[in-house]
Amino acid sequence: METTPAPSVDPGKTLLLVDDDDILRERLARALTKRGYAVTTAGSVAAGIAAARGQPPRYAVCDLRLADGNGLDVVAAVRETNPDARIVMLTGYGNIATAVAAVKAGALDYLAKPADADDIDAALQASGDELPAPPERPMSADRVRWEHINRVYELCERNVSETARRLNMHRRTLQRILAKHSPR
Repeated sequence: METTPAPSVDPGKTLLLVDDDDILRERLARALTKRGYAVTTAGSVAAGIAAARGQPPRYAVCDLRLADGNGLDVVAAVRETNPDARIVMLTGYGNIATAVAAVKAGALDYLAKPADADDIDAALQASGDELPAPPERPMSADRVRWEHINRVYELCERNVSETARRLNMHRRTLQRILAKHSPR
């Protein structure tokens, strides 16, 4: 857990950033620090909960799937320490059920990865009465399909045959899709 100092930080803009992807976490920490947040980072559920309890943040950005558990546990800890905290969930495995669970746990928004710092800042600063603006560059239909296939593949523990069966897809077709790079 580390804190990134900001050039001109508002003491009321403390932010907890929890993600197990080191590169993404550090990139977002730098970008959000430039936007005036005092960012504390954590790479696991345990570290996120400890940081939330040690210094309750005003804002939080948390990945849904972390190596040691579920980011919803961090959301609950943040909500417990600061009921007024504004929390945004990030995930590369978005679906309606997890979005509903995140909102029920106390997140005010749910963003699909890759989300940039502008999208996150806008979600954190949006008032509860207004709808967020639609994304400037939404994922293409091909990218959404590719993400879904890869999510099912990971849930099937990288078993091609089982994934093909669950997706009702020919095994060789699935292998060709998995061999390609992700579409933009």
